Amino acid sequence: MNICVFLSAADLDDRYTGPARRFAELLGKGGHTLVWGGSDVGLMKVVADGVQAAGGRLVGVSVDFLAARARTDADEMVIARDLAERKALLLEKADAVVVMVGGTGTLDEATEILELKKHGRTDKPVVLLNTAGFYDGLKEQFRRMEAEGFLPRPLIDLVFFAEEPVGALAYLEENAGTR
Repeated sequence: MNICVFLSAADLDDRYTGPARRFAELLGKGGHTLVWGGSDVGLMKVVADGVQAAGGRLVGVSVDFLAARARTDADEMVIARDLAERKALLLEKADAVVVMVGGTGTLDEATEILELKKHGRTDKPVVLLNTAGFYDGLKEQFRRMEAEGFLPRPLIDLVFFAEEPVGALAYLEENAGTR
């Protein structure tokens, strides 16, 4: 399976890098391909290193203004013109999506795939990996959106919240191609 992971390129502490390494190892050992933003820095590097070390493939989609940070030993690397093209290419190459910890770019990518799902433009499974409770507030906001009628589809049809890497990958393996 080609699994797109949206995540930060920042250098983060072990409460985030540890679970990211565990997820990367599971992904690689499972024979899956990482589709990611292509950066060879921060948490993006941690995950790419882990997938590659465990035997998985790397498919990166960087963007023109970040090309200098692109990983040079990826199995495939595409350089997009802008962020919109990058998001489109990442989603095009993916069978499923995992949202890991990140900043505004990660949040933008996450809401893009959820909006596409909401409107029936994709049926790819999406997991929000809530490492160290990072997305507790967002999870609460999504539940409020659902309760107050802002979501035309049940929240569970849009995104699965996983607290641990093993649960995230298990959900994807059970749901890819079935939704």
